[in-house]
Amino acid sequence: MAENVSTSHQPHHQGHVRAMFRRRDFRRLLTVRATSQLADGFFQAGLAVSVFFNPTKQVEPVAYAIAFSMLIGPYSLLGPYVGVFLDRWSRRDVLAISNGLRALLVIPAVLLIWGQSAEWQWAIFAMLVITINRFVLAGLSASQPHTVEKAHLVTANAFATTMGTICYGAGLGASYLVIQLLGNSSTGNAGAAAVAVPLYAVSAVVAWLSYRRMALGPDETELVSHTILGQIVAISKGMIHGFRHLWSRRGSAYVMFVQAGHRMLYGFLAVMTLAVFREYYHDPIAYPDYEDTLAWLAAIAAAGQVGSFISALITPRMSRWLKPGNWVFALLCLLIVVLASLGLGMVEQAFVIGTLLVNITSQGLKIVTDTSIQSNIEDEYRGRLFSLNDTVFNVSFILGMFLCVTVLPQDGHAPWLLYATAGGYVVLAAWYRLTSKRFAPYVIG
Repeated sequence: MAENVSTSHQPHHQGHVRAMFRRRDFRRLLTVRATSQLADGFFQAGLAVSVFFNPTKQVEPVAYAIAFSMLIGPYSLLGPYVGVFLDRWSRRDVLAISNGLRALLVIPAVLLIWGQSAEWQWAIFAMLVITINRFVLAGLSASQPHTVEKAHLVTANAFATTMGTICYGAGLGASYLVIQLLGNSSTGNAGAAAVAVPLYAVSAVVAWLSYRRMALGPDETELVSHTILGQIVAISKGMIHGFRHLWSRRGSAYVMFVQAGHRMLYGFLAVMTLAVFREYYHDPIAYPDYEDTLAWLAAIAAAGQVGSFISALITPRMSRWLKPGNWVFALLCLLIVVLASLGLGMVEQAFVIGTLLVNITSQGLKIVTDTSIQSNIEDEYRGRLFSLNDTVFNVSFILGMFLCVTVLPQDGHAPWLLYATAGGYVVLAAWYRLTSKRFAPYVIG
């Protein structure tokens, strides 16, 4: 793909990157992000293995849905209201205190995992750690304009968020090595989660020492004078007004609906993948500690990252070539073929390849949806609709997981469910094909 990039844009882009990295405050904010999201990877991997792949515990499929809803439900519902606090508190303090608090909260969670306590006991701390992450990610985004020139902001956002995703994936992958070293036991799981403690602490210290109290904002022009309760009520009303505005921009509303439908069906696939690798493909005699399962899931996670990266490269070009609505339809058709093929041959390698292709669609839909909101929605509604989209994104995923566990067998081996899910995408693709002819996500050029 690189050879097709216009060379006239390359020096301009490289100049933006060089200018960004000459700014010490940008480099330090990048360090805060990198260490924080690397810690997220270690901590969340330790939790997942402890819950889902503990050789001493029997896990029902419904446990996957409950665990995800507990962890990302509060995180998602909190999203629209985080800005209330980021616009009145020092963002440096938000980043430093949030990550410092997370470092402290991880410690009792690790001790409870190590001591093989009941899941609900350490899940409380885990939920708090993940919910606070909403403040960290929103604080990083709100702080970014204070660390680079306005002309470099788009490049800085793209670079920072991509690097954060890579660091999160690196934490997930490295946690697998820690667990392999210590063994898939309470010690190994606790050890992987414990690595997050110094990383969160480093992130907090870097944020605290690198900036003056108000250096990352909010500026005087950003500060608000309304009461917190008044703002929360106003935001709740604003979300309703935002939804009405969205409905008047049908192209954005429909592609957001497609993404929500995809996320619900994606929840089916997530539960099935966890269940089938834990029960159906697992050899308990040869691998009593789930070494085989963890190795395959590490490969699947890596394939998913590659798929997202490929989609980020090709979606801008494909949406220009095919037009955005046609590209969305093509992505949904790809999913239909992938899932029908996977149903015909449910083998481990097929899940790895399938995940790569599914994540091409997931990331492509996200890019088109985000671009549609940026292009069609008036500025005064844009922030609240991004928050609404983020909440729907996660809630749809959780709903799909709960629907799946009502029909999924214990061992997860259900080829018919893959066909049914493919059928769901057929309906979604057919509906969107009809609507996108009249209501495109956005118009190019």
